Amino acid sequence: MTDIDMTRRNKKPRLLLESERARLEEFIDSIGYSARYSDSEYEYRHVQLPKAMLKVIPREYFDDSKGTLKLLWEEEWRGLGITQSLGWEHYEVHEPEPHILLFKYVCCPKRVSVADRLRRPIGYQAPAQ
Repeated sequence: MTDIDMTRRNKKPRLLLESERARLEEFIDSIGYSARYSDSEYEYRHVQLPKAMLKVIPREYFDDSKGTLKLLWEEEWRGLGITQSLGWEHYEVHEPEPHILLFKYVCCPKRVSVADRLRRPIGYQAPAQ
């Protein structure tokens, strides 16, 4: 997904230390997940972290200019205890409520017909999108 503003992320995932992870454990069962909703391209959901959890998340996860979390890499949000199937991407933070993280998932990949697959040479790989 190329429309994510990469300047709003850490340059590479910043994994939690064991001591940091231990401080987050008490909040994991209180993380809330919205129902999914979609448009023609993406499926969306928001994840609501307990407000008190923000106080124990490492500073490096925050955008000091906005006072919100940065856009998190998958390794980072999974480290916080957020659980979702593969493919979800953190694309926005709801600034008025910085404990709400917005996620999207490509729900409608371009479909390839059986006839098209049979016409392709063995070992064919589709070009990167």
